[in-house]
Amino acid sequence: MAVEIDSTQTEFHSHTSNSPKPLLVCFSHLRWDFVYQRPQHLLSRAADSYQVVFIEEPIFVDVAEPEMRLSSRPKGIVVGVPAFPHGTPHEAVVSGQQRLIETLIAQHPADFSIYWYYSSMPFALNDGSKADVVVFDNMDELSAFLGAPPELLDLEKRLLARADVVFTGGHSLFEAKRNRHGNIHAFPSSIDKHHFAAAREGLPDPADQAGIPHPRVGFFGVVDERMDIEYVRQAAALRPDLHFVMLGPVVKIDPATLPKADNIHWIGGKSYGELPAYLANWDYGFMPFALNESTRFISPTKTPEFLAASVPVVSTAITDVVRPYGEKGLVEIAATPEEFVRAIDRLEAMPRDSWLARVDEHLSTTSWDMTWDAMNREIGKVGSARTALTSSAA
Repeated sequence: MAVEIDSTQTEFHSHTSNSPKPLLVCFSHLRWDFVYQRPQHLLSRAADSYQVVFIEEPIFVDVAEPEMRLSSRPKGIVVGVPAFPHGTPHEAVVSGQQRLIETLIAQHPADFSIYWYYSSMPFALNDGSKADVVVFDNMDELSAFLGAPPELLDLEKRLLARADVVFTGGHSLFEAKRNRHGNIHAFPSSIDKHHFAAAREGLPDPADQAGIPHPRVGFFGVVDERMDIEYVRQAAALRPDLHFVMLGPVVKIDPATLPKADNIHWIGGKSYGELPAYLANWDYGFMPFALNESTRFISPTKTPEFLAASVPVVSTAITDVVRPYGEKGLVEIAATPEEFVRAIDRLEAMPRDSWLARVDEHLSTTSWDMTWDAMNREIGKVGSARTALTSSAA
């Protein structure tokens, strides 16, 4: 009997009509509860059709022996975190993770399984040999990030050789990888329009922001080596009348290096659910990304999120922001702090209604629902072809 894998178009065929939902095991370098972004958007939608098991990197805590710490998330998603005693040797961590992962997967029987990788590092633990379909969702060029393991590139070669389908987090990354795999597709950052459009209706100003004067320029996201700290410092100095509201956890860089000024406000990380209230009370958005190897291929999810909230935004010249947002006149591009000042001047004079109409026309072409459905169709093509091949061989 048939088991429906893609609720829109594609069907796989399984052995029994009483089979559980197919299994999707995700190996991620990002923790589920860190920042709500691409993995959470996609896998939350996948959970409508799949058993989703999300496996994080190990932690080192006060335990007597290795264990897999399990917790649940909405839609039945299972998050597994391998936990090891402090001081566990590297070799024991690797072998221990392999055993814990195999045990966890065995607890979720299914007639069809997908192994989904966000990083090539977990490929050293599980090479996908037991999966029916292997997916590499290459959302970032992780090898260019600060502190990237040296073996990452070699493992990526192996993962690309095994993967049945590859997705990229943006068009520039697709262009860089398109000749390295025969079934690769660009799926740039998308948008949950309903969530961020709530900002357009007007929401109460959060307490830790309410005392900050207007006009406000806001940023939200992870604060790390991808942010041009000096750009922020100079932009704030050039426009002391603007107040820069900076939301997000600080990782991999020393917080002491962040610029200090009366008009720069580092508020810290906020949950995904809290973001619309902050954006609703900003006058402009700000994406001060450094132009370096770590940002060469990024496709910031926050770009369409700013636009859905109707916040005019200024960004540095990130390729996947320039194309299409800058070229369409939806986002101001400013390579230098001086250009940032001129961009703010243009936004101050910009007719908001005509800009917002163009924004909405663009956003009508994308959503995380559309992205997941398109990805699932590509997975379905692989699965259907494999099922047909198995049937003919039998």
